Amino acid sequence: MNPFRYALATDAGSAVATVNGDRGIRYIAGGTNIIDLMKDDVEQPSVLLDITHLPLRGIVANAAGVRLGALATMADVADSPAVKAGFPVVAQALLAGASPQLRNMATIGGNIMQRTRCAYFRDVSQACNKRTPGKGCAAIAGQNRSHAVIGTSDFCICTHPSDLAVALLAVDAVVRVRGVNGMRSIPIAAFHLLPGATPNVETVLRPGDLIEAIELPAGERARNSAYVKVRDRASYEFALVSVAAAMETSAGTIRSARVAIGGVAPKPWRSHEAEAALVGRPATAATFAAAGLAATTGMHGYGKNDFKITLTRRTVVRALEHAGGLA
Repeated sequence: MNPFRYALATDAGSAVATVNGDRGIRYIAGGTNIIDLMKDDVEQPSVLLDITHLPLRGIVANAAGVRLGALATMADVADSPAVKAGFPVVAQALLAGASPQLRNMATIGGNIMQRTRCAYFRDVSQACNKRTPGKGCAAIAGQNRSHAVIGTSDFCICTHPSDLAVALLAVDAVVRVRGVNGMRSIPIAAFHLLPGATPNVETVLRPGDLIEAIELPAGERARNSAYVKVRDRASYEFALVSVAAAMETSAGTIRSARVAIGGVAPKPWRSHEAEAALVGRPATAATFAAAGLAATTGMHGYGKNDFKITLTRRTVVRALEHAGGLA
């Protein structure tokens, strides 16, 4: 591990200014991701700036929805009555992620910022454009069973690891960020970036930006939501494929829908094709099957991960059955 210094942030404004002025400084909260990366020499910050004393832990519910402080833990959010009632997909995704010990430490803001679990990214002896731009992507011709089948490029085929981010996409969450020029709101759909030719640029955040909260807008669609995760083992494992589904129905007809998929792309993937196959149609098994097929539009495997395409179709159907009350 590279030597580093520790500092404690006392207010958000000065923290942002400090990190903006020195690219070697990184925020630390729960530390469940960055410490692992530092141990592997993937991350080598000169300073860790502890933000855990900032007043960003609150979970506040009102008629408009729920505001999650960025330092609220996964465990606290999953246990929130307002989240469980109004956004079951979020609570389910959090409980499907990590272990109980990690959920007690990991924060909401840190969760959506966690970096890929690609073995080539985490092994500094391997070629990885995300870790070292221009070095190539060893996964394309390598062991790619867990890798992406959509949204990839010739530079990167990794998958995004967050369960929570997939659920947030299904409920149209908004990320509130403090930067050097003040506060701004970023829809979660625009927060993460596809790799293109710059896989090392993973989000739209600017130097120094600090996530302060995530806002969940209330609505019937969010209340009728579910998260289904398929993994190699039931405990502490990342998704092969996961699906967050949310829908609003009236007299048995689907009025609006969201289908977000994890484990298949370098960012949480929203399937507009699946949603189009749902809206205006009855909430039936046949409709869900059509949406599952539509969700695989544009997907292609790299050999060892071809199975993910069929698995995506089946997982979409299962998630829709849960969200639509047919399971």
